[in-house]
Amino acid sequence: MGVSEISNRSERADRRPGRMSRRGVLAVLGTVPAAVLTGCSGSADASEGTDAKAGASTKAEVKTPTVTVTPADGTKKAGFTSPVEVTVSDGTLASVEVSGNDGSTLAGSFNDARTKWTSTKNPYSGTKYTVTATPKGAAAQSASFVTKQPSDTFVGYFTPEANSTSGVGMPVSINFTEAVKDRAAVEKAITVTAEPSVEVVGHWFSDTRLDFRPEEYWAAGTKITLSLRLKDVEGTTGVYGTQSKDVTFHIGRRQISTVDLAKKTMTVERDGSTLASYPVSGGDADHTTWSGIMVISERFKQTRMESSTVGLGDEYDISDVPHAQRLTTSGTFIHGNYWASTSVFGSTNTSHGCVGLHDAKGANDSSVPGYKFYAASMLGDVVVVKNSGEKTVEASNGLNGWNLSWADWKAGSAL
Repeated sequence: MGVSEISNRSERADRRPGRMSRRGVLAVLGTVPAAVLTGCSGSADASEGTDAKAGASTKAEVKTPTVTVTPADGTKKAGFTSPVEVTVSDGTLASVEVSGNDGSTLAGSFNDARTKWTSTKNPYSGTKYTVTATPKGAAAQSASFVTKQPSDTFVGYFTPEANSTSGVGMPVSINFTEAVKDRAAVEKAITVTAEPSVEVVGHWFSDTRLDFRPEEYWAAGTKITLSLRLKDVEGTTGVYGTQSKDVTFHIGRRQISTVDLAKKTMTVERDGSTLASYPVSGGDADHTTWSGIMVISERFKQTRMESSTVGLGDEYDISDVPHAQRLTTSGTFIHGNYWASTSVFGSTNTSHGCVGLHDAKGANDSSVPGYKFYAASMLGDVVVVKNSGEKTVEASNGLNGWNLSWADWKAGSAL
């Protein structure tokens, strides 16, 4: 009975307005998560719309990398005295290639952030370049420009001739068509290498002449390579070099001839052995012969010699001097002589400064010393004159830099 009352009381209580049984409360509470998920479901739909708009906004903010090239794309007369630069905004550079229509390419390097690339060397003048830059994760971008031609230029004329064979005394001598003010820049652009290897150093004799030699005579059989990289090198303000080439020379056998004017003889040594000995006649007391080391720089089977060309008035004019080989720019030769008595050679110095050997008119008699010595000689052979009564020839007077000590020679380099 008591149970029934409790039960009825409970039912009555359940029917009161605003009142819930504990089970009802739990039941309602049990529906809260569902309402929240339902609400979340509705919110999720709204959020998806919001996220979509945000995503679209984010995509709109992602920018395509932009490449900028200096000199600018399309430039027709670009400068050639500054490196090529490539920069990128809104990205990084994966690669850069710069190629010229002459087949050349420009190497370069990136900054740490890989947002800038700079060529290692300047572009060449008068050349069309194509730049291809690829940003990381993006398509390659291209640009092109043409560099201008310099208005004033210079070149270097070199001795000996390309592919020639010379004696062991032949220096590499370069004469420039314009005076060089920036000697260091020009000398740096020229290298002379030898096989077998030996140190080779340049020496400036003037603003227009630069010679190269090793400390001692070249070894017989040496291969010499002259590398000219003068193109666009500014030798003087506004004047640029034009050459970019390699030239090869060869050294033949070693021949050293020693003229002793006290004895009036010349001894010819080849590769360490005596080849011949000839009686000679040198300069007289009023026209002494230069002493020192001289190199044969020109050869003529026959040539005209006129005293007025060397400041001696009208003392002589011989149209057919045989077997003449130049030793100095100022006019010293070793040559054949057919007009003097045979008895002069080996006994008296009678010339105006040259070294003479007995010879025949017409230069065709192979039995005479003049012919024989000429036939045995080549450009670059060394002729040493001693006991002449004259001072040592200036190193710049001909190809005669061997008269300078190695220390003095190196002191004449601009590097």
